[in-house]
Amino acid sequence: MRIERDGERVTVFAEGRIDANNAPQFAADMETALEGTTDLTIECTGLEYISSSGLRAVMLALKTMGDRGQIRITGVNDYVYTIFEVTGFTEMMEIDTAKKKI
Repeated sequence: MRIERDGERVTVFAEGRIDANNAPQFAADMETALEGTTDLTIECTGLEYISSSGLRAVMLALKTMGDRGQIRITGVNDYVYTIFEVTGFTEMMEIDTAKKKI
């Protein structure tokens, strides 16, 4: 995971797999990234899989942001989007799929 900050705008680049093995570190990194943030983007172009442990970290970020700003998830592949959709995350936040080049 990589984090880029531009004032109160933060982009978190999620990559590989977020599962029980690394979700605690992902959650800790997200908590740090949220300090002073009013605009959070989780860029998932490199994300292959997210487990319930990873979804929990995203939910905590959503709750932390509350009314102070916006959160969006971008670059999600079809498989990861399905996970977000089945678990109801697509109803709670903006989630954009990866654009495929033809």
